[in-house]
Amino acid sequence: MKELWIDLQPDSPRALYEQIYEYIRKDIADGKISPGEKLPSTRFMAKNLQISRSTVELAYEQLTAEGYIEPKPCAGYFVCDISMLYQLSRGQEKPEEGRLMERQKKQYEISFSPYEIDRKHFPYGIWYRMHKSVVPEDNPDLLLSGNPKGELNLRMAISRYLYQARGVVCDEKQILIGAGNEYLLLLLAQIMGRDKKVAMENYTYLQAYYTFCNMGYRVLAEEIDEDGICMEAIRKENPDMVYVMPSHQFPLGNVMPLRRRLELLQWASEGEERYIIEDDHDSEFRYKGKPIPALWGNDTGEHVIYIGTFSKSIAPSLRISFMVLPHSLMERYHSSCGFYACTVPRNSQEVLCHFMEEGHFERHLNRMRNNYKNKHDTFMRLLKQEDWVCRIYGDNAGLHVLVELDVKWKEEEVVEQAREQHIEIHGLGEYVIQRPKEKKVPTLVLGYGNLTEDEMEQGLAVLREILDK
Repeated sequence: MKELWIDLQPDSPRALYEQIYEYIRKDIADGKISPGEKLPSTRFMAKNLQISRSTVELAYEQLTAEGYIEPKPCAGYFVCDISMLYQLSRGQEKPEEGRLMERQKKQYEISFSPYEIDRKHFPYGIWYRMHKSVVPEDNPDLLLSGNPKGELNLRMAISRYLYQARGVVCDEKQILIGAGNEYLLLLLAQIMGRDKKVAMENYTYLQAYYTFCNMGYRVLAEEIDEDGICMEAIRKENPDMVYVMPSHQFPLGNVMPLRRRLELLQWASEGEERYIIEDDHDSEFRYKGKPIPALWGNDTGEHVIYIGTFSKSIAPSLRISFMVLPHSLMERYHSSCGFYACTVPRNSQEVLCHFMEEGHFERHLNRMRNNYKNKHDTFMRLLKQEDWVCRIYGDNAGLHVLVELDVKWKEEEVVEQAREQHIEIHGLGEYVIQRPKEKKVPTLVLGYGNLTEDEMEQGLAVLREILDK
């Protein structure tokens, strides 16, 4: 068993479990820890570093999830052979993958994760009947691979929905269906080609960031002002693509005003190969004012690539996302990637199609809007009663809010203490590509999608106890 000495920095902006994760990950990648070598037990590591055992467990769980180590029953943790893993291109900053704790399997008693949805009000009965009606025993056609772009009827249903709900005018020929946003971004990268520069907001959806990095793209982390991504930086860096979430920026919750949207479109129109990737994150749930139309609706030059998903409106496990391409890029898709099979099973596509065509999707959305509005109002009321809450923002849409702390604690310390007491919370710093020049006030990203009022009160009581120490 290899004995590890890790110089933990309590004053570092990175949480302790991230420091442990990164130290071990780097030693494995550099060959300092050999494949098959046994790591110290979590108990021994915690005692040696004088930290809690749960902190070490978080680091080990992330290393396991990413394939660097593997647990063996009654034996411990052993290093995997990663010699064949794809390496990031030189010159690209290595992402801090330890911050993607959403992927770990750890169970929490109460979860304030921004990715959680209400699982109690899903129309299970209707969904089950849809399966029975569209997957009969004598339909052998469903065993075939189907259309590479996705089933025609589903693409037509999505096209109608986008026009009615998001102001996106497109036809089914421009739509590609895939198993999740990350897959569609991988597909887009193959359509666009290699050696591209992508500009992203500096607080962002990190799965998209890692996907671009894994494709060898150079990612530019741009600061955000009150209107969104800074145009001065965009014009200076001159990227090939700009990835934004204009209708509800994740995680900050900002809405990009029309002025900045038009500035982005103007920049894109000044070059033949400039594109804006519009991730329409959380657009379905808005609690103040009218729904914000998609950026696509303002585009007259075919420079916007639109990506949407059913992960929040229905369920993450459905694994159905869609991408709308300008006609010119769709031609490239056909010539370079049209041979790929669709990654979503045909029966899942058929169920969703019927769910939409028969009006169940619209009724479900309306019910969930009312449900989440009630949860939002309850959570806001409870938060405003807490002395440690300095400011709440990003609360006009989506399933989470941002809460600035009026305490001496560091953001990472609060997150770690809460997780040790089986309360899942996330800090704003977990969603940053690179540390901003101006130090942020400690801020929590608190989701409420799957919480009852009692669970909200219990979770906030634990946070209150932690922050009152």
